[in-house]
Amino acid sequence: MSRYYVCIPLFCVLLLSGCAKLPDNYGLYQEPPSSWAIEQNNDRLRAIGALIQAGKGNAAKQQADLISQSELTDQQKAQFNLLYAQILLSFGEAEQAASKLAGTETGQLSINDKIKFYQSQAFAYSLTGNLLESIKARIALDAFLTKPDERKKNQGVILETLGLLSETSAQKAPGLPEWMSLAKILASRNQNPANYNSALASWRTANPQHPANIYLATVANMPEDFGEIPKSIAILLPESGPFLDPAKAIKAGFLAAHSRHNGSGSKPALHFYDTETGKISELYQKAVKEGAKLVIGPLNKDSIQDLAKSTTLTVPVLALNHVPNLSRNNLYQFALSPMDDVAEITQKAALDGHKKAVLLVPDNEQGKRISSYFTEYWRALGGTILKKEAYDPKQIDFSTAIKSLVGLDESQPRLDNSQPPNPSASDDPHKKDDVDVLFLSAYGKEGKSINTQLLQAGNLPVYAMPTIYSGLPDSVSDTPLNGITFCDTPWLFNGAYTGELSMMSLKDILNQFPSSYIRLVAMGIDAYHLAGKLTALNTAPYSGATGNLSLASDNRIKRQLVCAKFAMGQPELIGFAHSPSEGDYSGAAKSGGVAPAPIQ
Repeated sequence: MSRYYVCIPLFCVLLLSGCAKLPDNYGLYQEPPSSWAIEQNNDRLRAIGALIQAGKGNAAKQQADLISQSELTDQQKAQFNLLYAQILLSFGEAEQAASKLAGTETGQLSINDKIKFYQSQAFAYSLTGNLLESIKARIALDAFLTKPDERKKNQGVILETLGLLSETSAQKAPGLPEWMSLAKILASRNQNPANYNSALASWRTANPQHPANIYLATVANMPEDFGEIPKSIAILLPESGPFLDPAKAIKAGFLAAHSRHNGSGSKPALHFYDTETGKISELYQKAVKEGAKLVIGPLNKDSIQDLAKSTTLTVPVLALNHVPNLSRNNLYQFALSPMDDVAEITQKAALDGHKKAVLLVPDNEQGKRISSYFTEYWRALGGTILKKEAYDPKQIDFSTAIKSLVGLDESQPRLDNSQPPNPSASDDPHKKDDVDVLFLSAYGKEGKSINTQLLQAGNLPVYAMPTIYSGLPDSVSDTPLNGITFCDTPWLFNGAYTGELSMMSLKDILNQFPSSYIRLVAMGIDAYHLAGKLTALNTAPYSGATGNLSLASDNRIKRQLVCAKFAMGQPELIGFAHSPSEGDYSGAAKSGGVAPAPIQ
C-alpha cells in the first residue's frame, strides 16, 4: 500500500507542472474544436481580413497573435497562414511571409483565397529576388483567374520576368520550357520581323492548348519592313569641347551596333558632322542636302533647342538629350533622363507598399531638379514626402541630415561612420512621422557612407537613383550598399538585355571609358536600333539596352527600367518597376499599413 501513497503526490506534482503552456500538438489525441469555437474563430479570421483590407496592419497582427492555432480546423489554419503572410508582407518581411505560405495547405483554401495565396506568394518571392519561384507562383495563379484581362496581364508579367532568367534556370521547373521559348520569341520581335512571325506561328502550332494562347490572342505579327533602318544617316556630334567624351562613348556604342547590323535591309551609310564647327541649323540643312534620311543628334540641349526653333525639320531628328516642354514635328528626344530614373524608382517603392517618404539629395543644381521630380512623381502615386534634406557631397559625415530626416531623438549616440553596417540590428529608434522609405540621390562613394550611417539609425528601406551603382560589379567595395534598391538600364545585368551586344561582348570598348560612361555606350547601341523604329514606338515598344523604350506624348522616348537590390555587395535583379497584373497583392509600408489584397 505504501507505494500508492508515494505515487499520489507524484501525480499531483505532474498535474501542477502541466499548468505550464504545452505545445499545441502535445499528446497523442487532441479533442477537435467545438462548433462554438469554430464559429468564433471564423469571426476572428473575418475581422483580421477586414483589418487588412482597411490597411490596419498593426491591429491585424495584434488580433492574429491572440488566436490559438490548436483551436483551428485545418481549413482555418490555412486561412490563418494566408492572412498572417499578408500581414508580414505589409511589414516588409518577405522572407518570413514566403516561409509562412510554403507551410500552407492550399487544398484547404477556397478559390478566392487560392488566388490571394498565389498573388501573395508571387509578390513575396519577387521581393526576395527569387524570380523563378515568383514565376511558378504566377503560373499556378493563372489557373484560378477567370477574367481574360486578368489572365493576360498575369501572363504578360510571367513572360517579361522569364526574360530576366537564363534558360538553364528555367529548365529547373516542369512546365516552364514552353513559357521560356515563347518569352524568347516575343523578346526577338524587334530584331527580325520575318523570323519573329515564323517562330510565333510555329509555337502556336506546337502548343495549341497552352494557356498563354490567351495572351497571344492580342499579339499581332510584325510588318515585314518594321525596323528597316534608313539607307543614309547623319550623326551630329561634337569632336571637341566639353561634350567630347560623352559623345565618344555614344559613338562607340553606335558604331558597335552598326558593325553587327543583321536586321532587315542593307547596312546604312553613316555621315558624321562636327557640331563644334558651325551653326546647328546649317549642319542639319547640309546633311539633308547630302541625302540623309535621318539625323541623329545633337547632344547639347542648347543645340537641340536652336535646331527646333530655327528650321523646319523635313527629315526626322533623333536628338540625344531632352529639353523639357520642347515639342516639334519630326523631333524625337532620347536621353538617359533622371525623369525616367525617378519615375521608375518611385513606381517600385509604391508597388512595394511605401507611402511616407523622406528625400536626401546633393546640395547642387542637379539635386534641386531631382528633388522636384521626386515631389511630382511621388505625389502622383499617392505618396507623401514628409521632409527633404540636401547634403554636401564633399563631406563624409551625413549624420546631421540623417537625424533630421528620420527624426532621431537627440539623446541617441552620434552616428559613427567607422562602424560597418548591421542590417540585422534589433535597435530601431523611433522614426519621425512613421517614415517608411528614404529616397536617395547619390553616387557610390557618398552612398556607401550614407547607407552605413542610415543602418545605424534604424533599418529604413532605401530606394536610390541609379548613380548609386558604378555599372561594374564589385562585391567587396559595394558591400556598404547592401539593402539599397535601385532601377537601372537592363544592359548592366546578365540576362536582362536580349540583344547580342552584351556588356561582355564590348569589354574592350568599355575599357576605353570611365565606368560613369558605360550607360552612354548602351545609349549609342539603342540610338542605332531606334533609327528604324521611331514611327512605331507608340504601338510597339523596343526592348533596348537602356530599357524598354516607348514613345511619350511629346515624342520623348521613355525608358522602362529593371530593378535590383544590393545583397552581399552584388546587385540582384528583382524584376521590372512597372505594375504587376491587376488584382495582385501588394504589401504596404513598414509603418504597419496594409494595402488591400486586390489592387485595382
